[in-house]
Amino acid sequence: MRKMSITAGTPAVSEDEAALATPFVRCLARLIRAQDTYGSQDGVSDAQLLAHFIVTEQQRREIPIIGDPDPDVMLRLNIFYTAVGLTIEARTGLVASPTMMISHEGFGRVLLTTGRLVVFSKTVRDVHRFGFATLRKLAEAGAKLVDDAIAAIEAYPEVARA
Repeated sequence: MRKMSITAGTPAVSEDEAALATPFVRCLARLIRAQDTYGSQDGVSDAQLLAHFIVTEQQRREIPIIGDPDPDVMLRLNIFYTAVGLTIEARTGLVASPTMMISHEGFGRVLLTTGRLVVFSKTVRDVHRFGFATLRKLAEAGAKLVDDAIAAIEAYPEVARA
C-alpha cells in the first residue's frame, strides 16, 4: 500500500508548488530578493515572499475605493511588470522595458516596449487593490502577459529589434 503525505492530495498545495516553479514566478521572487538589500528575508520561502501579491476577495472589499495607493503597492506593481519584462528578455534576448504612469489616485497606464515595438499596453485603475486571488492566478497572469508580448515580438520582429 502506498503512503500519501498530508499535503499530497491537497489541490491548493500542488497548485502553489506548480505556480512557484514557473519561470515568471521564479523571476518575480528573485526581484523581490534583490530589493532586500539588508538580507532580512534571506530565510523566507518564495511563497512567503509572494504572499504580498495575494489579495483575497474579502481583503479587496476592505480596501477603500478612494485613497492614494500605498508605496508598498506601487513597489509591488513595479516589480510585477519588471518581472514580466525580464521574463520576456530571458525568452527572446530582447530587452523589454516597463513604463508606468500612475496618478496619485491609482489610475494610469502601463507600457512594455521592446525596441520600437509596444508589446503591452494597459490602462490600470484601482491600483491600491492590485493583487491576485492565488499564487496560481499570479503565475497565470504573468505567463499570459509574457506569452502575448512574445507573440507581438514574433509578429513584428524588425520593429522589436529596431
